[in-house]
Amino acid sequence: QVQLVESGGGLVQPGGSLRLSCAASGSIVSINAMGWYRQAPGKQRELVAAITSGGSTNYADSVKGRFTISRDNAKNTMYLQMNSLKPEDTAVYYCNADVVRSFNSGRARYWGQGTQVTVSS
Repeated sequence: QVQLVESGGGLVQPGGSLRLSCAASGSIVSINAMGWYRQAPGKQRELVAAITSGGSTNYADSVKGRFTISRDNAKNTMYLQMNSLKPEDTAVYYCNADVVRSFNSGRARYWGQGTQVTVSS
């Protein structure tokens, strides 16, 4: 069994910053790509940023230059530093991981439970 737990969401004023964390635990051999997604009310879930095990990154155009994704492979943890936040960044943020599982259980993708980010004055 593998669990992803997000933390760090909250209420912030426009122009403010937040740092999200996603910690993976359980029967993990290694983690390939990881990513942050978000879903605003009435909208589809969208990719915000992704990072490979080697550290290559890609970002949605809407967050380039404002958000930074990173990971600590030794801790099986991923981060999203969000700066210059805008009201349109308001959403539930989810982490996703492509996990190689132990006990010869193969690979699977997992989702966290989500953390709310609200940008409002």
